[in-house]
Amino acid sequence: MFTRRLGRSGIPVSAMGLGCWAIGGPWTTRGCGPSGWGKVDDRESIRAIQWAVDAGITLFDTSDSYGCGHSERILGEALSGRRHQVIIATKFGCLFNETTREVTGKEASPRAIRNALEASLLRLNTDYVDLYLFQISDYVLVEAEEVRETLERLVEEGKIGWYGWSTYDPARARIFAQGKHCTLIQHHFNVLEGNPSILSLCEELDLASICRGPLSMGLLTGKFNARTRFPEDDLRSDWNFRDGEEARLLEQLAKIQVVLTVDGRTLAQAALGWLWRRSPRAIPIPGFKTLRQVKEDVAALELGPLSQTQMDEIAVLLGSE
Repeated sequence: MFTRRLGRSGIPVSAMGLGCWAIGGPWTTRGCGPSGWGKVDDRESIRAIQWAVDAGITLFDTSDSYGCGHSERILGEALSGRRHQVIIATKFGCLFNETTREVTGKEASPRAIRNALEASLLRLNTDYVDLYLFQISDYVLVEAEEVRETLERLVEEGKIGWYGWSTYDPARARIFAQGKHCTLIQHHFNVLEGNPSILSLCEELDLASICRGPLSMGLLTGKFNARTRFPEDDLRSDWNFRDGEEARLLEQLAKIQVVLTVDGRTLAQAALGWLWRRSPRAIPIPGFKTLRQVKEDVAALELGPLSQTQMDEIAVLLGSE
């Protein structure tokens, strides 16, 4: 299995994890509409997770808000009896109603963090979380130190192993990085999108760069076109493939498709390979709803990073030399 080091923790993990956002099923955020990926088959989710563990995947990323607790419950069920084989990352910061599946607000006081962690431990059927991530990406900077110190205390108590922040902002990432047990930053990053300054900060401060959206919510699989439509309970239902941002991304993908797949990879496998070549800190966490998707992504590990020649050609085609 192709592995990478998880930042300061020194923990070796599979070079690709699995993101468990989509398997949370439908849910909403008050005032924002759908936040999930539509209907999901829980049995299929469990089969996919268990197959992935058998294949050597050791990192699973979820959040208490994904499906308002549902993703954590499914992950906990799938890993029953196999908890010791994997690294679990989950997130906190959202308030939600499990019954109505609605996120109702945000909170990160020390008491709220502890309450959220205890609830996550129950849903995940475990007594510790390996990686605990702060999910309020734009949290007030002056209050972030209190969040960090609460997490340090949870490490001392054995409730969590390490922690990080899911954020787009290098200044916020630096504040967390001052903590002894901060070992990662999670951020949106792929061949067409992302903030290179976050990746640079991870390289500078010995942090793992956990790349969410490595397939741009499926767009980088090449399966979408101008006629694509999503169900109303899918957060992508407002995507515009005719003249919106999604159309622009499809145009960019078309420019580099041949280079990405020249060695026989699928587009999804090539997008993962691009991240692995981009930085030794990068650990992508593609999402999934089916076993077939997991099998395709796991096969990318055998293919490894793209060649430097491919990387150079892609940079020229995208105008990012």
